[in-house]
Amino acid sequence: MMKDVRKKKVGVLLGGTSAEREVSLRSGKAVCKALRSLGYPVAAIDAKGDFRAELKKQKIGRVFIALHGGHGENGAVQGMLEIMGISYTGSGVLASALAMDKVASKKIFLYHKIPVPPFSIAHRAEDEGQKAKGHILKTGFPLPWVVKPATEGSSVGVEIVRNAKAFRAALNTAFRFGETVLIEKYIKGKEVQIAILDNAVLGGVEVRPSREFYSYEAKYTAGLTQYIFPPELDRRTAKKAEAAALAAHRALGCSGATRVDLIIDSRGNPYVLEVNTIPGMTETSLLPKIARNAGLEFPELIQRILGDR
Repeated sequence: MMKDVRKKKVGVLLGGTSAEREVSLRSGKAVCKALRSLGYPVAAIDAKGDFRAELKKQKIGRVFIALHGGHGENGAVQGMLEIMGISYTGSGVLASALAMDKVASKKIFLYHKIPVPPFSIAHRAEDEGQKAKGHILKTGFPLPWVVKPATEGSSVGVEIVRNAKAFRAALNTAFRFGETVLIEKYIKGKEVQIAILDNAVLGGVEVRPSREFYSYEAKYTAGLTQYIFPPELDRRTAKKAEAAALAAHRALGCSGATRVDLIIDSRGNPYVLEVNTIPGMTETSLLPKIARNAGLEFPELIQRILGDR
C-alpha cells in the first residue's frame, strides 16, 4: 500500500507504438478520468519515442501503465522505470516478459501442471526452409488449429484454420508480428475470463462472441459479444477454472491486476490460453466489467491497481 501516493503526481503511460496503440489510448483516457475524479494529480504521457524526459519534466512519482502489447507489456518499460527509480503498477519485468511470450508462459504452465491446449511452435527461419521444400508443418494433433503471434495481445493476428491452404495464409499473417508463431489445437468450448486482483480471484465472465471466436473486432466493437456474469458453469467446473487461473498468475510471478483467458471444453476441463498483465480499461474491457459485477466500481478498481486503498 502506498499511503503517500496522492501526494505524488501519477503519470499514466498510454498509446505507445504496438499494434494495440488505439486500445491503449482509450484505456489510458479512462484511467486518467478516474484518477482525476478521485483527486489525484495526473499527467497523460504518450509512450512513443523517448518519453523519459517527459516523466522527469512532469516530476512523476508513480506510473500507472495503461499500455497494451509491445514494450509496455513485455517488461521493457518496467525495466526502464526501475532504472529511473519510479514505481509503477502491475507486474514486474520478468513476469511481464514471460506473460507476453506465449511460448515461454506455456512451458512454465506445463512445468506447474497447469492445463494448456496441445501446441506447436513455428519459427520464421525454419518455416522458410520448410516452405521451400514444399513441406507442411507437422503439429502432432489434427486440424483445426489456432494460429497466433507468440508476442501479441488482444487477439491481434489470431486465426482459426481448418485446412492447409488457410494455414499458410494465417502463418504469413502471424509472422508479420514477430519471428515466432504459436499453433494450438482448437478446443471448442466456452470462452471464460477470470480476473485476479491482489493475488486473489476477483470474479469471471463468459464471453459469447457473434464471430467465430473472441477476436479483436469482437473485443472492441460494442454489440458483437454477449457477456455472462457469472460464467454458466457448474460449481465444480467454476472452481477448477478459478484455480487454474490463479495458479497461472502465480506461476508467472504476476502482481496487481491480471486477466486470465481460458477455454472450457464440453467435459468441463479448463485450459489456460494466456495471462494478460495489463488488461484493457476501455468501455468494453472485461476487467472493469468483472470488477463492477463484484461490487467494485471503476474508480475504486483503478485506486486498487494504483496501490492506494
